[in-house]
Amino acid sequence: MPIIYLSPSTQDWNPYVTGSGSEEYWMNRIADAMIPYLNSNGIQYNRNSPDMTAGSSIRQANAGYYDFYLALHSNASGQGEPRPTRGIIAFYYPGSAQGQRGAALIADELRQIYPLPNLVTTQATTTLGEVRQPRFPSVLVEIGYHDNYADAEWIESHVDAIAAQLVRALTEFFGLPFIYPMNPVTGTVRLSYGTLNLRSTPNSSGTILTNIPNGATVTVYGEWQGWYVVRYQNYVGYAAAAFIDT
Repeated sequence: MPIIYLSPSTQDWNPYVTGSGSEEYWMNRIADAMIPYLNSNGIQYNRNSPDMTAGSSIRQANAGYYDFYLALHSNASGQGEPRPTRGIIAFYYPGSAQGQRGAALIADELRQIYPLPNLVTTQATTTLGEVRQPRFPSVLVEIGYHDNYADAEWIESHVDAIAAQLVRALTEFFGLPFIYPMNPVTGTVRLSYGTLNLRSTPNSSGTILTNIPNGATVTVYGEWQGWYVVRYQNYVGYAAAAFIDT
């Protein structure tokens, strides 16, 4: 199953014009809201912490292996830019076909909920470390402008919707169905013989990740067309729901 590195902003010195928090605070709120969606879709993750920097986040990611690096930020009007500036920009590294594809999918999904969809764009850049330095396809998305009152209010009132659309884009990137979260429950594998296959995709042709024995307990995060998204030991994948008693 895919694994991503999630890097919400650690810039606590960028206040929101509404006075309700900082860039660090709201981007971490969005990252928090993404977790149930990532779990329900079988996407594993590692995440930076607020005491880190962009540089230490990149180093931590590059010390491991990830299928995607996603940085979450909100923007501010630059010197000489007319205010109030609005919009969303998904940045990617030029020459990275997968990074560009990821940025396009993220932009497409955020256009569905942003009030000015024509201001949701993608842009190649060589200046942002979080798209230039990771060893994996990477996107840094600037979700609105925190010095614009309308954008700041929109972010604050759409945390869950933004999180859902970001994960929806990731499922499209990885070729997975999008599954809405459920409250995680414990399930027990019930078999008359053999073991239960845990697969990489919700079909019988998916790669077998491991075999789950009869009577084993699993955590169930989501359900899609007769398949559960489950965690068993250190594995996350899809297992036939008919053989799991919840």
